[in-house]
Amino acid sequence: MSSALIVRGGWDGHRPVEATDLFVPFLEASGYTVRIEESTAVYADAAVMAATDLVVQCITMSTISGDELAGLAAAVERGTGLAGWHGGIADSFRNSSDYLQLIGGQFASHPGKEPCERRGDETDNFLPYTVTVTDAGRAHPVTAGIADFDLTTEQYWVLHDDLVDVLATTTHPARPWQPWTRPVTSPAVWTRQWGAGRIVVATPGHSLDVLEHPSVRTIIERGMIWATRAG
Repeated sequence: MSSALIVRGGWDGHRPVEATDLFVPFLEASGYTVRIEESTAVYADAAVMAATDLVVQCITMSTISGDELAGLAAAVERGTGLAGWHGGIADSFRNSSDYLQLIGGQFASHPGKEPCERRGDETDNFLPYTVTVTDAGRAHPVTAGIADFDLTTEQYWVLHDDLVDVLATTTHPARPWQPWTRPVTSPAVWTRQWGAGRIVVATPGHSLDVLEHPSVRTIIERGMIWATRAG
């Protein structure tokens, strides 16, 4: 039986409790024992981390201490998997360059609607866009068989490095009210090998309805299985 550690918290707007609770039944049905922590303090517990096969993190923004980050990174290097979605993994711990290196991609923006269409709430950043599976994604266990799909939600613009394996992308068009002058393609789903550990990030997931989209949910569920420590 595999062990999964869910670590959640940070900005309440991403509903970290409700969002992670969506996936607990799947993990339990897949043979995991599930532990839930409301703080990153657990990352500094070497015994817990050594016994953890998969970390599912849902903490938007917030901060992390040096010993907590060192514990997380060391566990991943030894084979603990790390998975998450949206700001819970790609917009965590902005103060930590070491965390950004571990994950390989960082939220930079979610471009908004034309100014005249904005109402002053979160829907100002809800845009229709397509998640496009890459050639590598079509062959990867996390995304194989998933067709390109459309969402209307926050579209993440991600800064990333060359060590990520991009399974799906999304393109931000150049619009008259935006300062960029050509389309920009960002990773929407990626994996990363870090030591013996596997990391999976999916950028869709702002709200529960997005997490319940069949393709998004399948990617996250497959990603958790794939990232789990082998053996």
